[in-house]
Amino acid sequence: MLKKVAILLVITFTLNGCVSKKVYQELETKFNKLRTSNSELIKEKDALLTAKQGLEAELATLKDEYETLKNEKKSLDNEYASLQNKYKNLDESYAALATQSSQKLAEQSKTNQDLLVQLEEKERKLFLESERLENLQKELDKRSQEIDELQALIDAKEAQMQQLKNAISSALHNFEGNGLTVVHKNGKIYVSMENKLLFSSGSWAVGTEGKNAVEQLASVLSQNPDINVLIEGHTDNVPYKGTTLIDNWDLSVKRATAIVRILKNKGVDPTQITAAGRSEFVPISDNTTAEGKAKNRRIEIILAPNLDEISKLLKE
Repeated sequence: MLKKVAILLVITFTLNGCVSKKVYQELETKFNKLRTSNSELIKEKDALLTAKQGLEAELATLKDEYETLKNEKKSLDNEYASLQNKYKNLDESYAALATQSSQKLAEQSKTNQDLLVQLEEKERKLFLESERLENLQKELDKRSQEIDELQALIDAKEAQMQQLKNAISSALHNFEGNGLTVVHKNGKIYVSMENKLLFSSGSWAVGTEGKNAVEQLASVLSQNPDINVLIEGHTDNVPYKGTTLIDNWDLSVKRATAIVRILKNKGVDPTQITAAGRSEFVPISDNTTAEGKAKNRRIEIILAPNLDEISKLLKE
């Protein structure tokens, strides 16, 4: 009987070892894809901001050109009115000179004809300038509308993120100052949780208090399906000394995915979530002190708005 139990235990441990390796390889592949996706999202945001600045610069140029054309049209209008007066005076003079010599009448007639030609040319130029001004005004209106729509979307996203930050701060107020901070900057929300709130040393099992904090966060995120959620695991520079994992890279990934599972189990759409391990390479404090190491051992939850609407507007 004891021999059968020993054989079953060996088979169990062997199977568990195979499954862990497969899970690790899948996590590593997913992490590489997600890290690439996160970089693309950042580039896309930068491209959107650059496109907005380009549109604003183009709008300013079009406004300057519009004002120049308005001034030119006003000048042409004045010149046209002046020529009309001259023509009227000459026409009256022509009538008065009708009894004068044929030579003078011919000269007057030629002058009148020349003035008529000038008037017609001015009328043609005025028509062309008016048409050009009208087209430019339409273009200005179109560009202004595009910029207004783009700004409205950006403002709406920023307002949405501020509301989300307020909701998160309200949900997690019992944990803030106890290894947890919530910051809104650069259009994103950063929720930072130190390991003392979440994990024991060298472990990726989330403790009771930490799980409660993550579940409170999940209650807010599950109500915001258009927010992208990036979970980053961070460690200090002390090498991992356990036997289950390889190094701090593994540990940071395992801790990130542990948070992901809690969020998913509490209703957050898994398509919103990205898990990433940053190991010891993105410290926020000095690793030469115990306090610095404690700050570096953390989970960063980075919440970013979905920019698909803005991308669609720019493509249109």
